[in-house]
Amino acid sequence: MRIAILGPGAVGGFLAGALERSGQRATLVAREPAAELIARHGLDVDSVRLGRFSVRPRAVFRLQEEPDALIVATKAPALPAALQRIDGRPGIVVPLLNGLEHMPVLRERFGERVVAGSIRIEADRPQPTSVRHTSGFLRVDLGPGAGMEQEGLLVALAAALERAEVPARRLESEAQVLWSKLVRLNALACTTSAYDLPLGDIRADPQRRAELVAAVGEAVAVARAEGAELETPDTLAELEAAHAELRSSMQRDIAAGRPPELDAIAGAVLRAGARHGLRCPTIEELAARVAARAGLPAPGAPAPAS
Repeated sequence: MRIAILGPGAVGGFLAGALERSGQRATLVAREPAAELIARHGLDVDSVRLGRFSVRPRAVFRLQEEPDALIVATKAPALPAALQRIDGRPGIVVPLLNGLEHMPVLRERFGERVVAGSIRIEADRPQPTSVRHTSGFLRVDLGPGAGMEQEGLLVALAAALERAEVPARRLESEAQVLWSKLVRLNALACTTSAYDLPLGDIRADPQRRAELVAAVGEAVAVARAEGAELETPDTLAELEAAHAELRSSMQRDIAAGRPPELDAIAGAVLRAGARHGLRCPTIEELAARVAARAGLPAPGAPAPAS
């Protein structure tokens, strides 16, 4: 299968590394400096599941061919600029971004070829050619395709991921794929970033734990209004099972002085809630605290027209 990955960060780099390790060729599409470094030095991956290994994926600044599958692994703010490096029309486009609002942006460009996707992973990229995968939890969720051609490519992509030891499962609806991750991620990111503490310290303090539980409950109500079949206890069980030192990528971005994906995560939940007349006071308060820490306006305003 011809697989390309847009974005060489922690997620894109890990997936490219895992696929190459399994014998499946992958093309990384990156900004020119990163593409040159990866082409010259390859990628070093340190994974708690796959071990330590080095691979040399193909890396390009602009994707001119039309792969069977394009995995989009940028962060939300970088998406518009990154799409300028894609020529042609892939068979399917699978975004693994956080949030929801990238879907209409991608569909405006690629139409029905866009299939909902999400990934659960704890990883970072300390160097442009180095990826660390630091938690045993790993899974890619894929939604339904719009037609037989897309379905066939999704089956092939899921099989390629499984051969690379990246568990992949198919879900019945787009809402289920997107919201099952966003509800959990929003609560984790907002609480750990608001207090700059790992998840274990959030769970151990009664007040912070109450905010975690409330953030999950508020987001579940919005998710159900959006058509996802989620229950608060299920998400809370996931957060209980996570290791105590778990931190969010939003928290790491703030610590490093990078713009966090607050609007793409909490902002998306708040805007979806507003569409259904649902208030999310705990999420609003946590997001305001995170915004103050990061020097950003609090999220929740309507998304700008594209």
